[in-house]
Amino acid sequence: MTTSGRGHYTIFLGMAAGVGKTYRMLHEGRAEQESGRDVAIGLLETHGRADTAAAAAGLEVIPRRRVTYRDTVIEDMDLPAILRRAPELCLVDELAHTNPPGLEHERRFEDIEALLDAGIDVLSTVNVQHLESLNDQVAEFSGVRMRETVPDSVLGRANEVVLIDLSPETLLARLRAGKVYEPERVEAALNGFFRIENLASLREVALRQVAEEIEAKRLVTEVVGTREEAIAREVPAAVGERLLALIEPYPGAQRLVRRAWRSAQRLGAQLDLLWVSPPGREPSEEQARQLNALRTLASVLGANLLVEPGDSVADTVASMARRRGTTYILMGRGRPARGLARLRVTLAQQLIEVLPGVDIRIVADRSRRTEHS
Repeated sequence: MTTSGRGHYTIFLGMAAGVGKTYRMLHEGRAEQESGRDVAIGLLETHGRADTAAAAAGLEVIPRRRVTYRDTVIEDMDLPAILRRAPELCLVDELAHTNPPGLEHERRFEDIEALLDAGIDVLSTVNVQHLESLNDQVAEFSGVRMRETVPDSVLGRANEVVLIDLSPETLLARLRAGKVYEPERVEAALNGFFRIENLASLREVALRQVAEEIEAKRLVTEVVGTREEAIAREVPAAVGERLLALIEPYPGAQRLVRRAWRSAQRLGAQLDLLWVSPPGREPSEEQARQLNALRTLASVLGANLLVEPGDSVADTVASMARRRGTTYILMGRGRPARGLARLRVTLAQQLIEVLPGVDIRIVADRSRRTEHS
């Protein structure tokens, strides 16, 4: 347990199913038990893997509770039972899991927060493709979009993030040997998500993610002392940098938001999102729906969504940038200008003129080419 009374949180991060996250979690749990600590399994998913089940032998398992949803009985983690049992250390698999309706929390990572707040240390597992800010990137190179994602702040609040690394070749050998999925699922996996090029990309993403987490924790330590103090005081990892991303309420904007958030993390910067809306005009039904989706995403990522009416996008952005102390502006790439429009000064050029001390970055948007006007 940490000195603040909050439980110590360790996350085992992997590039894909089968790399050994759960096995490593169980190994650590057994080691802690052998050293004299009170250890219990809150939730374990073996997925039929014999070596995983064997690694859990000798560890207490808190029984799951049964929940009825749409005439189907579902077994899931029993959070109240774990809190009553109050082990020193609790093992909780698959933190990205969505709970059945009617439980205390919608998501398992929220259950884990409740355990940590109760002073219980937690070991948990997640694959890198479940991080919200990586959702678009993973979908682009793998063709598979994850339905269950978690805020990147979940990793940020962990005391330790341990990468469980495995080469793509070794993982494929495990898959073919039936150590990841049942035999009838192997061929589809090999031809789908588990293509070697996908695994190589996921491994690179996982390695980069852990490197960024290490750097973020180092920056926090330099600025405010310990990670726990940073969380308690809500002090940003770095002081002085602030990124402003220009958005519009359309589906492709979510990709820009995620890219902006990743950039802000690398800069150690706070992130603002700004839509300069047409003055005196209510958003259309579709715009309102997309704006609500952007608000939800901003909340998940910890960004600030701002809506400011303005006749001149450049003047409004410049005014907002000065008020917010912006040091970087990130914007989508516009459609190529045609006809006389080619003679107009672009928004990026206008911002460079009026904000000489602010860096401007243009991000390609493959889903749409939109120019602010």
